[in-house]
Amino acid sequence: MWPLYLLLNKILNIQDLVVEEGKPDGLVQPSSSSSSRKCEDASAVLPCSHFVQVPHVKQLHSWDCGLACVLMALNAIGINNCSIQGLADLCCTSSIWTVDLAYLLQKYSVSFSFYTVTLGANPNYSVETFYKEQLPTDLVRVDMLFQKAREEGISIECRSIDEREISLFILSGKYIAIALVNQYKLSHSWLEDAILPGLNGGNSGYAGHYIVICGYDASTDEFEIRDPATSRKHERMSSRCLEDARKSFGTDEDLLLVSQLGATRFRSLQACFSLFLTLRAAVVMREEGDVDDTLITPSHGRWCRVKMLMRRSSGRQAIRSAFREPGKR
Repeated sequence: MWPLYLLLNKILNIQDLVVEEGKPDGLVQPSSSSSSRKCEDASAVLPCSHFVQVPHVKQLHSWDCGLACVLMALNAIGINNCSIQGLADLCCTSSIWTVDLAYLLQKYSVSFSFYTVTLGANPNYSVETFYKEQLPTDLVRVDMLFQKAREEGISIECRSIDEREISLFILSGKYIAIALVNQYKLSHSWLEDAILPGLNGGNSGYAGHYIVICGYDASTDEFEIRDPATSRKHERMSSRCLEDARKSFGTDEDLLLVSQLGATRFRSLQACFSLFLTLRAAVVMREEGDVDDTLITPSHGRWCRVKMLMRRSSGRQAIRSAFREPGKR
């Protein structure tokens, strides 16, 4: 049986490892010249399919699909103390751009990378009906957010990401993605219950929409997605369909690659904090002589209290050592 101070040291070492792995700098970012070769190398060792359990969230209005996607991403890593309305209050606008979603993820300390082919708002989109009304007032605001992104710790890489790379990210088991797509280019198999206006009218223009990409099956070359515009919990679409929707004029191929290592880090921090509170209470109780020596140990993913197999004095000394203030003997 480990002494408490060794157990705590082991937990803290695990925390350091998880935090280190969860850094945004750890995201795979192959250069355009070598991405093909790296994709081939990676596909040789990755599984044929992988699916992340992402709870479906339906958007409330025609403009908050991006907020619903951020909420799904947060829920997937164990952050459940927020809502679409709460995210909307943080944005302070109903004209949501991908950079707004990036700032939301940053507020919740989520590790992610932002890929786009245009840094800032593209004035050429003013010809599209979807952008025409709001773009003139959004140009300055959006450009300012891009300029301040680095100061806020937001990494933005100006390059295209193809579906092959996305599939490898998903198959690695470390990421899900929030993608900006042209809703008109999506498969029409689930559009009958979509809440966005005008989707069933055969319009061939542009309608910006966000979806979550959370799975991939190489045997069928299909991605699993969460579409906040529908009430369906699970949807699949072909790689070709996703590429057409993502690379349509108006999307800038915007992609937020969200690290799932944050889920491990978040749950580990919760467990460590709970252990700290329990041990702190145990110290007080032992000082008052209310309980016998006990030890907190991991059992089937949960912390449980068991009888400590050591003398009372050594147990008290171990606990005091674990919580001794720096510099004190």
